[in-house]
Amino acid sequence: MDATLGALRIDGPRMMRRIAELAAIGAIEGGGCARLALTDEDRRGRDLVRAWMLELGLEVRVDAIGNVFGFTRGWRETAPVMTGSHVDTVRTGGRYDGNYGVIAGLEVVQTLRDTGIVPARPFCVAFFTNEEGSRFQPDMLGSLVHAGGLALEEAHAVRDARGASVGDELRRIGYLGDERPGFVVPSAFVELHIEQGPILDAEGIAIGAVEDLQGISWQEIVVTGQSNHAGTTPMRLRRDAGHVAAATASFLHDLAWEMGGAQVCTVGRIELHPNYINVIPARATFTADLRNTDEALLRQAEARLAGFLEAIAARTGTTVEARRLARFEPVAFDRGIADLVEETARGFGLGVRRMTSGAGHDAQMMARICPSGMIFVPSVKGISHNPAEHTEEPDLVAGANVLLRTMLALAAR
Repeated sequence: MDATLGALRIDGPRMMRRIAELAAIGAIEGGGCARLALTDEDRRGRDLVRAWMLELGLEVRVDAIGNVFGFTRGWRETAPVMTGSHVDTVRTGGRYDGNYGVIAGLEVVQTLRDTGIVPARPFCVAFFTNEEGSRFQPDMLGSLVHAGGLALEEAHAVRDARGASVGDELRRIGYLGDERPGFVVPSAFVELHIEQGPILDAEGIAIGAVEDLQGISWQEIVVTGQSNHAGTTPMRLRRDAGHVAAATASFLHDLAWEMGGAQVCTVGRIELHPNYINVIPARATFTADLRNTDEALLRQAEARLAGFLEAIAARTGTTVEARRLARFEPVAFDRGIADLVEETARGFGLGVRRMTSGAGHDAQMMARICPSGMIFVPSVKGISHNPAEHTEEPDLVAGANVLLRTMLALAAR
């Protein structure tokens, strides 16, 4: 390896200052962030990152689903090596989820610019629209459209709980771009991200070389029963929608334990109507989140849930309707990129392990169109989607250095 490249390191304090500056937009109590996709807070975050791109001399292009791309030049004007993530958050998010990967990408670009190094291929730093899916479903919406998995017109028509559409909100905040989604197909895509789980932190390992990503099944389930007096209605005569919701949550918890392995199940949101202490609920609306690294097992879990819902509806005299919100098959990332991440981490003297991502990421959509991979750094106690989300600065810096060296190696191929 060239001695100059061997000594190359990102500027940690500069990266941390940018992370803090972005975190101040939509800041909430506890050090976290609330920048739901396509809100005014998201616009301000986008504007800040876009301004940094322009300061670095990147050519900034925005597509019609609001994805933002910043391009450098390379020795050869060919397909770029791309990195990036997202800047939208959940309502009670932390400061690192998504944001770290985008800012680390900018730090890679600035480090090369400051040292006068021009990579063999152009680099591109991107951030994608509505990765979290907290306001608009499905999640990873922008990267899904970019990869051709969802038509632009369908994506623009998606509405939030208050009826606002993606297309109208993109126009309102000024990010309805001119580029056709998918206008750039990278030579490779690498996403740097906090783990959002406890494995690396618990094992004291600095870097995760992500090999694959769990399949995800999201459903919204609506149970219709009959509201009635909580004191005067005998148990045998009730059509209790709240009971069905609670029983389903318990069933899914037990199902995950029964299936074992990588299977996880979550009921994350429950709304009852009329939601009074002394009234039997007439309606329950709740979500089911099923995930597994094995597509056949994920389908099995979905079938088991469908069978349970059919049986409990018949037993309780309720009506149960399930609506799919999102469905993505498990993804195997490019083995060569995972090997390169592992080799690069070991070259820095860092502990590294091969691992699975339990969360969805933009990289899973980019894997449809180009070799893709991910780099994980530890999340303290595995906490994420929470203002208490934290990763130690040395781990953040280590991850960015691994990203820098990995991108340079990919550009040289």
